[in-house]
Amino acid sequence: MGEFTTTIEHRLDQAYQGLREARDTGDDYLADTLTAEIADLRRLADEHGIPLTG
Repeated sequence: MGEFTTTIEHRLDQAYQGLREARDTGDDYLADTLTAEIADLRRLADEHGIPLTG
């Protein structure tokens, strides 16, 4: 696994964790921001052929 793949996966893990916390605390703005970041990271992974689970 390359460094790029590891970085994408790590950033996704952090974004998903942050999204759960934002939703739990009712922070809609942060939840929206993290949802957009997740979409961007997933798109980037797809463009580079990085398989993602979940």
